[in-house]
Amino acid sequence: MTEQQPYTVVRSYPHFELRRYPAYVVAEVQVRAEFDRAGNAAFRSLFNYISGSNVAGRKLAMTAPVIQGSGASTQLAMTAPVLQRGPVSGNGATDEFAVAFVLPAGLSAASAPVPMDPKVQIRDVPGSLAAAVRFSGNGSESAFAKRTEGLLAALALAGLTAVGEPRFARFDPPFKPWFLRHNEVVQDVAETVAGAEASGG
Repeated sequence: MTEQQPYTVVRSYPHFELRRYPAYVVAEVQVRAEFDRAGNAAFRSLFNYISGSNVAGRKLAMTAPVIQGSGASTQLAMTAPVLQRGPVSGNGATDEFAVAFVLPAGLSAASAPVPMDPKVQIRDVPGSLAAAVRFSGNGSESAFAKRTEGLLAALALAGLTAVGEPRFARFDPPFKPWFLRHNEVVQDVAETVAGAEASGG
């Protein structure tokens, strides 16, 4: 079973889930590319990092979403999904994106292997309250743009306030049939009384 980034569902709305994400760690690369090419542009640097291109020479076995590692005892499983941050317009424009692998729970930026490639940055991400909408398909720019627009409209109707930029999550390898792929738009939202109560805060 593929390990996935943990979260708890605070509340289910008709068009999205409100989730509580704990703090996590990412290996991240900044790229300038078209939305649909950003993942490919960042892939080699990130893949090399988990393949042992780090100061410790450690391999991180990526269990999802692209390739299965060797399963050696020195390896750590990578967590789905691959995340992409940056503007989404649906028009194929070139822009700056951050593409990240979510690393397994239990790692911190201080304890994760140090990358040899300066393009790869290891970063702690604080926990957050976030709304997420899931959809199937190829995860193209136009698909993410459509779901982002719908999610922001649903948040407004629910009285929730979006905070920061949305994240675009792809959970499956490219060889999986497009109609079976799992994608999500995840948007942080301002803390609410209901959200705090539901999370035990």
